[in-house]
Amino acid sequence: MKTRELENIGFESKETLGFARSACAAAAQNGYNKKEIRNDLKSVSLSPSLYLDHPVYGELARAIMSEPKDPNKYHYREVKYATFGEEIEPDAHKQMENACKLPIAFKGALMPDAHVGYGLPVGGVLATEGAVIPYAVGVDIACRVMITAFDIPTKAMGQDPTKFAKAIEENTQFGVGAKWKRRKEHPVLDENWKVTPITASVRETAWSQLGTSGSGNHFVEFGELELLEQFEGVPAGRYLALVSHSGSRGAGAQIAAHFSALAQKLHKQLPGPLKHLAWLPMEGEGAEYWAAMELMGKYASANHHLIHQDVGKAIGGKPLLQVENHHNFAWKETHDGEEVIVHRKGATPAGKGVRGYIPGTMVNPGYLVEGLGDETSLLSASHGAGRLMSRKQAKNSVTRSALNKLLEEARVKLLSAGLDESPHAYKDIDKVMSAQRDLVRTLGKFTPKIVKMAPEGERAED
Repeated sequence: MKTRELENIGFESKETLGFARSACAAAAQNGYNKKEIRNDLKSVSLSPSLYLDHPVYGELARAIMSEPKDPNKYHYREVKYATFGEEIEPDAHKQMENACKLPIAFKGALMPDAHVGYGLPVGGVLATEGAVIPYAVGVDIACRVMITAFDIPTKAMGQDPTKFAKAIEENTQFGVGAKWKRRKEHPVLDENWKVTPITASVRETAWSQLGTSGSGNHFVEFGELELLEQFEGVPAGRYLALVSHSGSRGAGAQIAAHFSALAQKLHKQLPGPLKHLAWLPMEGEGAEYWAAMELMGKYASANHHLIHQDVGKAIGGKPLLQVENHHNFAWKETHDGEEVIVHRKGATPAGKGVRGYIPGTMVNPGYLVEGLGDETSLLSASHGAGRLMSRKQAKNSVTRSALNKLLEEARVKLLSAGLDESPHAYKDIDKVMSAQRDLVRTLGKFTPKIVKMAPEGERAED
């Protein structure tokens, strides 16, 4: 490999460059091809401690480990990112710019619902090379949405709203510590929870919260879905539908905290603005995190399926169609000919033909969509309308009477919610959808009618 290539990987000192050249020669003699060598060198550069005893890369790893530790040892990058939409706060852009400076950064994109988050902004999409960033997945691992349309006339909600409200109230729970006295069952409990020590330790918590909804922007709501075209055999028309939004609950939060702390210990030299973007190599701790994340994906999906199953039984409805998707997750994908890790922090997968649901607010519509496969967005779209105000700003500026007025105008029955989730605190969903018309096409429009969120005073966990 040429010196410039080695420097771009991160070998800049005269000593490590020499060892890197020797490692290249030794790897070639052992039959490694150029792509394998390049990928291996990236891994060694990022996580030399894992290669100290490697027969080919050991000397290089030991040379890296023996170098003086200083805050400037990382080879920062200047990766570009695509932006969709204009109503994005400067601080969210700054977070995305910081993420794109990471030594592992490959490509980025910022969705039109973007706003400030921890490390990576909510609505941020980041592709990395050979590493996963726990905080770029998010604290609520595998947070997702699900929509189910039933074979019940839409007018039934107006005829007996108490029945539909009761179906939600009795078949899920809201709040940070929400759990069932009588636990629910699901095949996800038969998965290998011992895949990592931390997943084994949270299984009991996960079981007790199976089928609950949490707090923050999580919700369960009934409404009317207008299908604009035939969908998997279901004719175009209007259908009574249920939508839910929640993630992996307390189990996911504990896993996120555990692996985020590990990542930060590995990268103590990262400057303050980047410390929440600390990463794990895809070997060792990173492989453990990946296994835990995948399990939380299955668990979050199980939560939604139980809620929709039990609420459906309560109203006597048969499902006609069902769509679900993660928006706090990481995927192994190929972009620009490279296999990378794509983190979608509050962003919906939007590959060609991929179906998803993008919610609005408690009074504004959500949209059933199909991805158009736009590569500049890293095959992504927004995960909702996106916050216009912080939670504190919303609580200080929105009144209950102003919220009630909006609800009355929209003819929405709100069972519970905090003022920080008022529609006033969110962007215009139709402007967001317009900004991503090249990313997704609309298949259906959902209008909320009966909405349940965590009560006032609950700490947000989204």
